Amino acid sequence: MTRGRDLSALKRAAAVHAVGEVRDGMVVGLGTGSTADFALEALARRIGEGLGIAGVPTSERTRRLAGRLGIPLLAPGDRPRIDLTIDGADQVERGSLALVKGMGGALLGEKIVASASDRMIVIVDETKIVDRLGDATPLPVEIVSFGWRYTIDRLAALGLRPTLRLVDGKPFLSDAGNHIADCDTGDIADAAGLERELSSLVGVVETGLFLDLASTVVVGRPTGIEVMRR
Repeated sequence: MTRGRDLSALKRAAAVHAVGEVRDGMVVGLGTGSTADFALEALARRIGEGLGIAGVPTSERTRRLAGRLGIPLLAPGDRPRIDLTIDGADQVERGSLALVKGMGGALLGEKIVASASDRMIVIVDETKIVDRLGDATPLPVEIVSFGWRYTIDRLAALGLRPTLRLVDGKPFLSDAGNHIADCDTGDIADAAGLERELSSLVGVVETGLFLDLASTVVVGRPTGIEVMRR
């Protein structure tokens, strides 16, 4: 089994490869999470070598880290389109490149930025590749904090076995002030159908299903980099 230190090396290799796609003058969406952090570090090194870009952070956490690394930043909406977003994922479905994201709690910002991008490159280690979305991790669903118990009940009625995400015994709050319900979906046979069903529920803000957004997935493997394209 691949150990944590080895996985970090695979994530870093995937991040460096993806950052090699960034060109001078680009506006780059900056993802959130441990894998995306490696991309920020690689991007900062290229900026130190003379690359001129501007970044759009997907979370307050990413904004702070990018600022410390000296990456010039724009606010979302300062530019109508983003050339390229680089982000991680919790699951990547082989073939379709459909994703589950949101274990880091930034799924709303990540989806807004990814949807505004011409391209999305996803960077992962090999353990994130699955034959079908669902079992490997819960599906995060961002829900309005007001009346969250009612929304949890609606999710439970769909058979999704939701659990309110807690931090230090208190409900997690996203950058937008929302809660997250982590749903035990099992195998997702129809991700598009589930996305439509969830989006129709009162109280649901956004889901961690990222469908038809990733154009390329860069996979770090012990044998080297694998590039998967949709």
